[in-house]
Amino acid sequence: MSSPSSASPPAGPPPDGHPPVRRLKARPRHEPHRAATPLELFFDLCFVVAIAQAGVQLVHSVAEGHAGDGVLNYAMVFFAIWWAWMNFTWFASAYDNDDVLYRVVTLVQIAGVLVLAAGVSRAFEDHDWAAVVIGYVIMRVALATQWLRAGRSAVPPESTMARRYSAGVLLCQVGWLGLLFLPEGARGWLFLVMVVLELCVPAFAERKHPSSWHPHHISERYGLLTIIVLGETIAAATVAVKSGIEENDALGEVLPIAAGGLLIVFAAWWIYFVVPVHSYLRSSRQSFLWGYGHYLVFASAAAIGAGLEVAVEQAVGKAHVSTLAASFAVTLPTSVFLLTVWALHARHFKVGVAEQLVLPVAALLVLGCTFLGGAAVLAAGIVLALTVAAGVALTARRTERERRATAPAG
Repeated sequence: MSSPSSASPPAGPPPDGHPPVRRLKARPRHEPHRAATPLELFFDLCFVVAIAQAGVQLVHSVAEGHAGDGVLNYAMVFFAIWWAWMNFTWFASAYDNDDVLYRVVTLVQIAGVLVLAAGVSRAFEDHDWAAVVIGYVIMRVALATQWLRAGRSAVPPESTMARRYSAGVLLCQVGWLGLLFLPEGARGWLFLVMVVLELCVPAFAERKHPSSWHPHHISERYGLLTIIVLGETIAAATVAVKSGIEENDALGEVLPIAAGGLLIVFAAWWIYFVVPVHSYLRSSRQSFLWGYGHYLVFASAAAIGAGLEVAVEQAVGKAHVSTLAASFAVTLPTSVFLLTVWALHARHFKVGVAEQLVLPVAALLVLGCTFLGGAAVLAAGIVLALTVAAGVALTARRTERERRATAPAG
């Protein structure tokens, strides 16, 4: 993934807006002015439908006192959503030519995630994974056809890479179909095996030839999904607060949760986007670790919204969990988000011990807020607001020192 392609950028669509079918060729690694397309944005919004469904079911599971099963089911569903999204995103970064066939196959992938979303509730409530698995297989088989198409337009070793991708994806789908036939007790083990195999496909396919993904485009795509997921978190929390006020006349109980939740989401946005991460994505190892690690970023960001809903329901007496458990539903994903963002890219732009410790210490303080009872969410929000302020102050101080050090004498 570190070598730029020598291919020319694909021509844009003709004036009538209907691009012809063209060869699917690799795009240049450092193509100027590369940005997300309207189709990619539409793709993200449709995937967030499935993320929202997973969040709703997580709320129901935790609120009913089945947190263990709920978190496990959430992790499994979220992997299917995230992995399909991630593979499409990296493929599009390397090969998107926006012709008719590319658009149609992408729409098939969108249809697959909608099938998956329709089956989320049955997966959580009845352990019926049929629709989730079928939707996932639809998405993945569609992507495999894209890789075959890319391979037809390429020469070795690029064509070998494309065929390996296609073969690896298709073989994995055979394994996923086993979830439909195995007894319930064996499904968890098969899931773990299939996750490992899926994660190995890119490393196997790109062992001798990297795909020509675009660093700035990739960082933008991940950033856009982060924004959309955080927006979904705010929407879910807003609905919960509105319901708590209108149905239970509990403004005093839910207002601190709403204020704390808003501070948490605002700070999460600030912390994620404070560094120019595209400049860090240079090698295959860096990009794989960064891309894979975003499973925790996206999953925790979405889980914050679910946790806020649980906290509201507990505050108005609708959730069958303790205040401590409801607070933990917010503080745990918030801490995971902070630590993961720090580990993936924030730490690479921090200078000195003080800057490096800001996010890890904030994560520990947020976990400590769990034990503050009804004030836990508000306290966690204040901690994150202070974390942002501390980061800004430390960065400003370092910048001033650097300016003075480089200023001409006299």
